[in-house]
Amino acid sequence: MRSLTPALGALLSTLVLAGSAAAKSPLEPADLVIWGGPIHTGVEARPEAQAVAVRGGRIAYVGDRKGAQTQVGPATRVIDLKGAALFPGFTDAHTHLRGVGERELSLNLEGAKSAAEAMQRVKAYLAARKPTGPVWGRGWIETGWPEGRFLERGDIDPIAPDQPVLLVRADGHALVANTAALKAAGIDGTTKAPEGGEILKDKDGRLTGMLVDNAMSLVAGLQRPPSEADKREAYAAAFKVEAAYGWTGVHNMSVDWADVALLEDLAAKGQAPLRVYNAVDAAEAGPLFEGGPRSSPDGRITTRAVKLYADGALGSRGAALFEPYQDAHSTTGLIRTPPEEMKAAMRKAYASGIQVATHAIGDRGNAVVLDLYEQVFAETPPNVRRMAPRWRIEHAQIIRPADIPRFSKDAVIASMQPSHAIGDLHFAPARLGDARLDGAYAWESLLKSGAVVVGGSDAPVERGDPLIEFYAAVARKDLSGFSTPAWRPAEALSRAEALKLFTSSAAFARFAEDELGTIEVGKRADLSGFSADLMTIPAEDIPKARAVLTVVDGQVVYEKP
Repeated sequence: MRSLTPALGALLSTLVLAGSAAAKSPLEPADLVIWGGPIHTGVEARPEAQAVAVRGGRIAYVGDRKGAQTQVGPATRVIDLKGAALFPGFTDAHTHLRGVGERELSLNLEGAKSAAEAMQRVKAYLAARKPTGPVWGRGWIETGWPEGRFLERGDIDPIAPDQPVLLVRADGHALVANTAALKAAGIDGTTKAPEGGEILKDKDGRLTGMLVDNAMSLVAGLQRPPSEADKREAYAAAFKVEAAYGWTGVHNMSVDWADVALLEDLAAKGQAPLRVYNAVDAAEAGPLFEGGPRSSPDGRITTRAVKLYADGALGSRGAALFEPYQDAHSTTGLIRTPPEEMKAAMRKAYASGIQVATHAIGDRGNAVVLDLYEQVFAETPPNVRRMAPRWRIEHAQIIRPADIPRFSKDAVIASMQPSHAIGDLHFAPARLGDARLDGAYAWESLLKSGAVVVGGSDAPVERGDPLIEFYAAVARKDLSGFSTPAWRPAEALSRAEALKLFTSSAAFARFAEDELGTIEVGKRADLSGFSADLMTIPAEDIPKARAVLTVVDGQVVYEKP
């Protein structure tokens, strides 16, 4: 068959889509029709609609209600939004899916307002569960605590003098171990921290119990590896939570290689209700480099990325900075993975068509990653260079202003989590000083420079609610409405920009912009419904809304009772 000219092909495609949108004579009724509230399509030329019809898992009609009525047959399910708003499926472009489920099933310290409250939760957990062996918990963060400090082993020892207890900070980049845990792991005052890690000591040189970044590996042997049954339970819990939040898909970070086959099996059994895009942990990525990208038959589970770590987190002072921390002049943070080791993994990824997603938070960490990306791209002759590999920097929190244009220049995606700017608002100025805030959480500056920015939550580091993420992006304030002029309010996004972060840009970041990200005829029917119109309500009301409908491939996977 002779190919059409580009102009004629584009014209015919437009006419076909227009005819599909009009849908005056459908071949068969729709499976699902949704109307009764504002529908935001994410399509600039046609941003709003009155109704959507779905057939065979794909969008068959977008338009007015009268046209949708012609799609309704005896077996069509019709959902009346009753004033709620419908959007393209929201995607969390950076989460740790199994970790979300494990949070629901374990000792959760999230939201503790003081070290004392955190210890009360630990005490209650031990009394109620009476666990044997080492106890692990997660979710504490000292920001705003009256104690004004990290947890210490002395907080835990009175509660658990003989049982090892290890409590991971919310960011996942540090933990506190009680004395029993330190002894069980063989850690004492003479133990040296591994490269890329730190063992904290008090002013008298005594262990505080805090282990930062790679030093956490010293106690890894105290944690029982999860069984396959444990993993399946955690994923089931995570899917339930994420669907109820309104997420239709996630970009799943730092995935164990064994979990790829497990997730594909869940999909085959109809137990993976959301769309999952995996970034495999670099330490286990050998089979991915050898086999290349892979996907489950239904496209529900895709594995095409590798996750690297350049530095640590800002809260635990592990983020790599060019200049010392303003509130700890003795440190500039940590480079967790030697640059040559990262480059070797990047070369393998490039050769096998695997996307690279590298964790970088500090300005030095981001610069190191941009340098490495540029070096790997330059090593490849232009005639064999891959088109738009869409490599990513995960977090991209603190960037030198001079480095911001490099994202666009190198076609590097900035994968950012707006809610980090809520919690970090209360300690980042002290960590960084005012000058470095010019490139901190610089969403708008990156967009204006031409970069692609995608939005995620980093759950379970953060709560993982898309409405909190959307609010943080457009308000740039904490949940109480607090901010300061020093927090660079000009970096806040418009509603339209924020919507793209979680829809069309998230689809682009996983190479699926032709299938996902907007409400258009022919695309997969992934849709998120919220109780209020995020595009028009006052910003302070956004976190008060709730998910009411989550649709994936035309199937309702969550509906508010």
